[in-house]
Amino acid sequence: MLKQRIITALALVGLLVAALAIDNPLPFALVTLFLTAAAGWEWVSLNQGGKVVSVLMGIVVAAVGLLALLAGWKTEAPVGLWWLAVALWGVGGFFALHSGPAAWPSLPKPVRWTLGLVALCLTWLALLQARAIGINYLLSVFCLVWMADVAAYFGGRAFGKRKLAPSISPGKSWEGVWSGMLGVLLLALLWMWLDSRFAFDSDSVFTRLQHSLGWLLCAIALLALCGLSVVGDLLESLVKRAAGAKDSSRLLPGHGGVLDRIDALLPVLPAAMALITLGAG
Repeated sequence: MLKQRIITALALVGLLVAALAIDNPLPFALVTLFLTAAAGWEWVSLNQGGKVVSVLMGIVVAAVGLLALLAGWKTEAPVGLWWLAVALWGVGGFFALHSGPAAWPSLPKPVRWTLGLVALCLTWLALLQARAIGINYLLSVFCLVWMADVAAYFGGRAFGKRKLAPSISPGKSWEGVWSGMLGVLLLALLWMWLDSRFAFDSDSVFTRLQHSLGWLLCAIALLALCGLSVVGDLLESLVKRAAGAKDSSRLLPGHGGVLDRIDALLPVLPAAMALITLGAG
């Protein structure tokens, strides 16, 4: 299993790094669109779509992405889309998590499919926009999510007492969430210092938020992004629990499915794009 995980991880990282290294954004857009379409197939499969419908929905995601590319959205998409994603995750995520796994299947299947596919398409567009801003910015958003997850894991193991969502993910604790938030704030300070010392291709999300919002609102925005990463993780766990599945699929040997790897990123990427528009100008 460990060997499989390492091989799969190296293959994915190599593919994405190669796509990022090309000045033309199209290869990166197409590679990530393929992965997003695969995640769409997984989402519909988890939500009782059946084999044929799941494949068709994956094709729909790919078609929407190609239309967005033809519309010129690979470098600039309407700002309103990011706030739509924030509303979708903030309101929809709250009600889904509050209701729990038992209530999720009671939603009509087309509604569940549509919500997931819209969220995936918005995340993919935000990913392209982040790439257009710069690799330093894109990497900083990824690292924000990774730090929140890693710090939450170790903080939860060391201090975890109060369960966060026992019916969805019994291993998560409130202490883990606070640890993740602290880790992100420390990472932000370090990254902002690096931005001030080195000439990267772009400012990080941390520096951009600090410049546009000031220190206090920047900290609040980062805590909000951290919270959204938890919502993304929990929501995918809720859907899998409702479906009786351990992983979203077996597409990635040793890792499960694409959704298993990007769940926390789904709300954070578009939300970060929304937040950096605040205070601009």
